[in-house]
Amino acid sequence: MRCAAVLLALGIIASVAGAGTVVVDDRILADEDNGRDWAGYGRTFSEQRHSPLRQIDTQNIRRLGLAWSLELETPGNVATAPLEVDGVIYFGVGLSVIHAVDARTGKLLWRYDPETAKAAGAKLRLAWGIRGIAFWNGKVYSGTQDGRLIAVDANSGALVWSVMTVDKNDRRYITGAPRVFDGKVIIGHGGADFGPVRGYVTAYDAESGRQLWRFHTVPGNPADGFESPAMEMAAKTWTGQWWKFGGGGTVWNAMSYDPELKRVYLGTGNGAPWNHKLRSPGGGDNLFLCSIVALDAETGAYLWHYQTNPGESWDFNSTMDMVLATLSIDGRPRRVLLHAPKNGFFYVIDRDNGKLISAEKIVKATWAERIDLASGRPVEAAGVRYENGEALIWPGPFGAHNWQPMAYNPAAGLVYIPVRDMPGYYNDKGIDPATYSNGPGSRNTNGINISSSDIPIDAGHSFLLAWDPLRQREAWRVPTPGLWNGGVLTTAGNLVFQGHAGGKLVAYDARDGRELWSYSLGVGTIAPPISYAVDGRQYISILAGWTGGTVLLGSLSAQHGWVGRAYPRRLLTFVLDGRAQLPASPPPAPPLPVDDPDFVIDAAKARDGAALYRACALCHGMGAVAGGYIPDLRASTVPLSKEAFERVVRGGALLERGMPVFGELSDEDLEALRHYLRERARASHPDAAAPDP
Repeated sequence: MRCAAVLLALGIIASVAGAGTVVVDDRILADEDNGRDWAGYGRTFSEQRHSPLRQIDTQNIRRLGLAWSLELETPGNVATAPLEVDGVIYFGVGLSVIHAVDARTGKLLWRYDPETAKAAGAKLRLAWGIRGIAFWNGKVYSGTQDGRLIAVDANSGALVWSVMTVDKNDRRYITGAPRVFDGKVIIGHGGADFGPVRGYVTAYDAESGRQLWRFHTVPGNPADGFESPAMEMAAKTWTGQWWKFGGGGTVWNAMSYDPELKRVYLGTGNGAPWNHKLRSPGGGDNLFLCSIVALDAETGAYLWHYQTNPGESWDFNSTMDMVLATLSIDGRPRRVLLHAPKNGFFYVIDRDNGKLISAEKIVKATWAERIDLASGRPVEAAGVRYENGEALIWPGPFGAHNWQPMAYNPAAGLVYIPVRDMPGYYNDKGIDPATYSNGPGSRNTNGINISSSDIPIDAGHSFLLAWDPLRQREAWRVPTPGLWNGGVLTTAGNLVFQGHAGGKLVAYDARDGRELWSYSLGVGTIAPPISYAVDGRQYISILAGWTGGTVLLGSLSAQHGWVGRAYPRRLLTFVLDGRAQLPASPPPAPPLPVDDPDFVIDAAKARDGAALYRACALCHGMGAVAGGYIPDLRASTVPLSKEAFERVVRGGALLERGMPVFGELSDEDLEALRHYLRERARASHPDAAAPDP
């Protein structure tokens, strides 16, 4: 009994339980004090990403060592927040390939592949895979890029049910984590960057997959009637024929369930298109874009909203974490929601009524002077809506804080946020509102002129920020490599863990930001770590792999040297006094462009190829400079051969590895792409002649 009491004090157990006895339900997901399992995306409903475990602390962190590692064969995305339930780690990698691994040994127990590449069609072009999963009553839930929500048996890996949540031929897809509560599982989708998409969230019965309710986040065509009074209200904030453009507002990442108030909070995204002047030419706030929306969890009925960016024009999503906490404000406890969206402000919002309590800048943010606390609205700076055709503002569309989750430590009273400092250039010169379309065939689905040029390594930087939400001020910050670093974990041992683009997992003192420990993962990492306990020992686990949104950023991401498929994708688990050895991995190195000196580049074809390449940049990188796992086409031999290039791009030879099929491209299009890639390879080849002075 004395041993059990000690473990209870350390936050490792809540009671003595044997294997297979944990039933993940509302009680487990609402329990902030039991750190035995990590059963939800943010561990508990609060999404705090805080573990009450304190066996590993600031005094013994230097004893932390590798317990085991598992090399992953599945190609593609490695950005998932893992789950751990009853000694088993669950995660998805690649195109929603779900794995179950023994947390004690690292042995793979089962693997389920939903064969997304075969089902996704053109949707395979729109994203990189999965960021999170959910667990409820013996089942693992995941979205897929083609739009399915699947439930898999946690013991066997067998499919229990599958439902299609979107239209098979629309531009919607799923990369975000489902959330579960009260026998329900909810899921949103992405797609507002790629065409006329209208956002919604759907709740399903967790046991059967039967649809229970659906909430649209923006209104549709008034002539078709409104699904709810909320949509009728929202329509009054739109002008023109917005429904032809979809509207956007997708819930592609964060959702939070409030067990105290029986509510679901949705974080909504940008407009479709981004350009407010095109989708809503007469102005208007365009509800519920870039908002937090509170719904009744049982019925999906609208309760309240808070909009961070009325009339959004910059891709300033509010789909980032919504952390639930209780803060003492003016001498009384208040239930609050903590939120750091893309726009560079940190918000404290009253969960009971949606009223803004406070908001302050956490990074350079030039688009607004401040947030007016009386109205809750931003006081925008002059010219930021590119009224004269262009604007340079901070932050840009990658955001001050993106999807990599932050963490909140209640004891320290601090929020730890992976933030970045990078501007955005917005230009809509030459775009005619009378003829603009973001429909099928459009090469400008966002309504602004987006360059596909390479992004230089000095275009932005990042840091880990500790923020005091009560006093709305910085506590400390530490610089982090490059721009794109991992999600955060904090523990009762006064520790903060984060994976870095440079290839390390780092532990900081939660109170002052001192680096206390680091470990080389063998590859850059953006996935968030988790902590849990098995057999009385505290563990830290993280998925390591350099992919996800990193691949888009060209030289800004490629600077870390993790480009290409040679670098590992692995699951690592740490414990005090761990002695396992990590398999060697190739050192980081830049890709070496290849050239065919006999290939004569046609400048006109290369220009045409540059325009076509915009559809490739999402994966192969801006300016044909790959930033991550996806091959760098300047260094690939495939474009050297007309026949090989056709087999891959139009014939689907690498479909199983995640390369989409572009069947609509003509022979002339393929040749133009080859000329563009040869031009880019030759310009960046180490033997390229220097330009004339």
